[in-house]
Amino acid sequence: MSTDTTPRELVEPSSDDTEFVFFSGKGGVGKSTVSCATATWLADNDYETLLVTTDPAPNLSDIFGQQIGHEVTEIEGIENLSAIEIDPDTAAEEYRQETIEPMRQLLDDEEIETIEEQLNSPCVDEIAAFDNFVDFMDSPEYDVVVFDTAPTGHTIRLMELPSDWNAELEKGGSTCIGPAASMEDRKDQYERAIDTLQDTERTTFGFVGKPEDSSLDEIERSAADLGELGIESQMLVVNGYLPESVCEDPFFEGKREDEQAAIERAETEFNADAMATYPLQPGEIAGLDLLSDVAGVIYDGENAIVDVGSATDVETDQSVDVDALADPESVADRVTPGDDTRYLFFTGKGGVGKSTIAAASATKLAEAGYETLVVTTDPAAHLEDIFGEPVGHEPTSVSQANLDAARIDQEKALEEYRTQVLDHVTEMYEDKEDTQIDVDAAIANVEEELESPCAEEMAALEKFVSYFEEDGYDVVVFDTAPTGHTLRLLELPSDWKGFMDLGSLTKGAAPAKGDQYDEVIETMQDPERTSFAFVMYPEYTPMMEAYRAAEDLEDQVGIETAFVVANYLLPEEYGDNAFFANRRAQQENYLDEIKDRFETPMMLAPLRRDEPVGFEELSSFGDEITGLSALPKKEPEVTIS
Repeated sequence: MSTDTTPRELVEPSSDDTEFVFFSGKGGVGKSTVSCATATWLADNDYETLLVTTDPAPNLSDIFGQQIGHEVTEIEGIENLSAIEIDPDTAAEEYRQETIEPMRQLLDDEEIETIEEQLNSPCVDEIAAFDNFVDFMDSPEYDVVVFDTAPTGHTIRLMELPSDWNAELEKGGSTCIGPAASMEDRKDQYERAIDTLQDTERTTFGFVGKPEDSSLDEIERSAADLGELGIESQMLVVNGYLPESVCEDPFFEGKREDEQAAIERAETEFNADAMATYPLQPGEIAGLDLLSDVAGVIYDGENAIVDVGSATDVETDQSVDVDALADPESVADRVTPGDDTRYLFFTGKGGVGKSTIAAASATKLAEAGYETLVVTTDPAAHLEDIFGEPVGHEPTSVSQANLDAARIDQEKALEEYRTQVLDHVTEMYEDKEDTQIDVDAAIANVEEELESPCAEEMAALEKFVSYFEEDGYDVVVFDTAPTGHTLRLLELPSDWKGFMDLGSLTKGAAPAKGDQYDEVIETMQDPERTSFAFVMYPEYTPMMEAYRAAEDLEDQVGIETAFVVANYLLPEEYGDNAFFANRRAQQENYLDEIKDRFETPMMLAPLRRDEPVGFEELSSFGDEITGLSALPKKEPEVTIS
């Protein structure tokens, strides 16, 4: 991350061309807040500004307090500012119609039907969302376009797409999302997108992170990945540090010391001139006044306003009985396996601690005698950091009895899928000497199709499905990617069922697995076999994102939420002042609302002085989490000789 300019100089337009500002980072670190504050600041400085979110679980509407959605919408009360939340389903349907309509007068019904079949591929969702992204990089009516992007791992994928799809179009012929000719007019746009992303005079890429080493580690990895794509990350905002004046006891004094050490590390390893920090507020950041405060600190060098005395309208005299909300026995029942393997999913907005909750749950299940596998599907996974041991692509022991761990390595998954498909094609044609098909040409066609970026999605699905076939485990715990991407993954078995090819050239090339996908779907829908839990901290945005996602999960996939996890609950014995009283009262109110909205058992997890690392700390943390200390021990197997 290298630059010699300040955040203000980086985001303020310096030419007549439209300029672009991207914010990314681990979910839940405040990148939407920083994106909204930046867009508001630019608009207030008379720049015509468009704010675009590419996050599948957007929250711009919540921050601005008005409905936004998939259409460009003017923001009330702010001149020069408009916003849009790209909806992947709507984008996909728009893409299908734009592709098919020009061909209806040129092709016969059979040819149109073939193209419609191709355009029902789940791959269309990815290219359609990207198409929208490219459209907004060609918007001369705006001075600046600010992108609030999906969490880090998926942002990297989005940035790779211009090059990947350009290479796909160079081949011509048929692609996995329709005829290449139908996309040819986009080729110039894709090339311009690549050039613009790599042009530091027109594009600023900023990361937002928490004052934590794990957050900074991920930013470093992601910055290196962007560098390999020729995209220079230039700016860093460290968000949510504890104000010194409110840390009056050893617990919070210690947390603040750790945060300040992380900030000092960031100033050393990144460019301090292009870095800004913003404190934790006693309440949530929403509304124009607080957005203006955020922008003033980042871009105008102002001091943050932290009203430790009263800050929000949260009532503090009607405390909720938090203990009464807990139901340890019901939670334990939903994580304990029966006669069959139980599949336990933890998901939610990024940054809410689901990896730590998943790891602690897996540790306690293993301690109770259950053979346990914990798997991460998150592209920005950090199970290795939590366990303090290497976690590979295949299930391996992590030096804890009864416990294995694995992470899906996208490159290895893709190579495995390629091998699987090519072996299947070879087997299809072996011993068929009388066939009229040129076998070498057919295999070459399949190899070419497998270079498509869409093959990566199918490969990830194949690996995900494979964990439902792992033998010898009582429990498989999934630490999933942030909410919107988890829903996409869980929809895939249904979407891919009946679409087992990667395009018309390779019809039948992929092994038919419709029955297997049916079984996976049925297993995930069975509450006796699968428990799906949303992790959140008790604030409005993560609560509402989880609630919407839970509704989508039930409506689209037929999976009910088994329980919810409320994480980072402030300890009663520390933080005895108005600042923490305000935040504690806010948490209690949201805990009550979470209970009412989800109508399901609640697992409660406290804020700790340090994030648990290693098995001893994970076990201790598990004892503090509602339900995990109530896990029944596995009955020893009786062997009859």
